[in-house]
Amino acid sequence: MKIGQFALANSLFVAPMAGVTDRPFRQLCKRLGAGYAVSEMVTSRRDLWNTLKTSRRANHDGEPGPIAVQIAGTDAAMMADAARYNVDRGAQIIDINMGCPAKKVCNKWAGSALMQDEGLALSIIDAVVQACTPSGVPVTLKMRTGWCQSHKNAFAIALAAQNAGVQMVTVHGRTREQGYKGVAEYDTVAAVKAALRIPVVANGDIDSPEKAGEVLRLTGADALMIGRAAQGRPWIFREITHFLETGEHLAPPLVSEVKRLLIEHLHDHFSLYGEFSGVRTARKHIGWYVRALPGGETFRSQINAVEDSASQLAAVAQFFDRLNDAMDRIPPAPPASMAPAMSHSHLEDRTELAL
Repeated sequence: MKIGQFALANSLFVAPMAGVTDRPFRQLCKRLGAGYAVSEMVTSRRDLWNTLKTSRRANHDGEPGPIAVQIAGTDAAMMADAARYNVDRGAQIIDINMGCPAKKVCNKWAGSALMQDEGLALSIIDAVVQACTPSGVPVTLKMRTGWCQSHKNAFAIALAAQNAGVQMVTVHGRTREQGYKGVAEYDTVAAVKAALRIPVVANGDIDSPEKAGEVLRLTGADALMIGRAAQGRPWIFREITHFLETGEHLAPPLVSEVKRLLIEHLHDHFSLYGEFSGVRTARKHIGWYVRALPGGETFRSQINAVEDSASQLAAVAQFFDRLNDAMDRIPPAPPASMAPAMSHSHLEDRTELAL
């Protein structure tokens, strides 16, 4: 699997998710079997580039390449500037966000809202490709099947993007209207894959090794992108790889291993966000790790009241030590489709996402 000149470790990707796929999370997923990860979306608004939130999103310190940064916006010239800005700061691949369904993104006509205006969407694609070409930086595109059930235009946009020089397309098998509700469909992904010469990535509801194999069979996709199912379960990538290679299930991780992974994740998280923000933004990750575990719901309520990193780390260690007394391995998680849908609105503040 290649994106432009970059050969990837494998064909399992981490989906860009606002408020989730920061550098610590991306690095953890790569350690546990993901071959590629894309950053949280970075705004194209120049006046927000020097904010703390944007600087954290642009932090790739120690991250193995290729470094992929997703940009979001509504103006072709601004998106081109944003591409150049991020390339100058180390981005090796630029991804265009045409898939985010969050209302406060779509209300600005960014994200998947761009699929309503094909002319604007294609002008942005062309401008970003032209901005990245002198540096030899590949451009990729992530989108949905369309704006709504009666307006599915992923096929047309994907063909035009390929002709403009985009080097990979990811299609989430839902419309913007669906958000994360219902179930993903893969016929549109298969149609895009059949028509394009460049790699096509399938995304949406891939929450188990069996589902990964099914989606590959249904779509013929070159790669799979996994989002919500990796929240609190970043080892899903090695589970899928093992299943696809052997047809057998990998043993669930030991409780002691998950304890170590989460504590290492938290330390890395605190180093990026600092004490105050780090403790608060770590709560969702801890909640995802424990949500399917015995006593997990009670512990989630307790951890939300903890105000400092030392106490948070100690509480996590004690929870998993108690769990280890009762079981050796982590039980399988429920399908991601049964978990609470990711809501960008409670993860981002309105100023930063004003595109």
